Amino acid sequence: MLRWFHALMPKEEKFFELFARHSIAILAGAEALRAMLEGGDAIAHNYQTVMDREQDADDVTREVLIAVRRTFITPFDRGNIRDLTTSMDNTIDQMQKTAKGIKLFEVTEFAPQMKAMADLVVKCAKLQQEAVPLLKKISSEAVHISDLTTQISALEGRADELHDVGLKALYKATGNSDPMAFFVGNEIYDHLEKVVDRFDDVANVMHGIVIEHV
Repeated sequence: MLRWFHALMPKEEKFFELFARHSIAILAGAEALRAMLEGGDAIAHNYQTVMDREQDADDVTREVLIAVRRTFITPFDRGNIRDLTTSMDNTIDQMQKTAKGIKLFEVTEFAPQMKAMADLVVKCAKLQQEAVPLLKKISSEAVHISDLTTQISALEGRADELHDVGLKALYKATGNSDPMAFFVGNEIYDHLEKVVDRFDDVANVMHGIVIEHV
């Protein structure tokens, strides 16, 4: 009877499989968002990809939260698992908001700073994807994880710089002559900055998990 009961319970390895699926969906969404910023025909096709990957990420989040409730022994604190999953999901939720903003305002051309910020989004997603599997060996990989989270935080600082430079250039070009263009551009910059901010949140959660377990 006990053996049958344990067979029904999710194994702790399941969490790492789900984290990996989550990071794959997030990276795919980041790459599609970056492709949208090439403008033209790339916008519609990649917009749908962002929407689809966001749905994939939501599905994983739901599975993780169910598994947390059903698993006796989790790889680390249940609250940490929820925080990590939620923070990861927030990254692609913000990508979705960015993509929707682009489509809503019918933006077809993007400033170099916007593209550079989107490049940082992809870099953050790749660093996150590299870091997540290391949590399975958190004790031996603590230094590596900390290094990756530090890199993500540094990219967040770079995104802030690009945001300020880009917004200043936008204001000079449109502030007096085309207030609507400035408003729209400001919205896109704000969304892109928030995407990178959400990756920094993930980095902070992972760093906190490392501190608790090492």
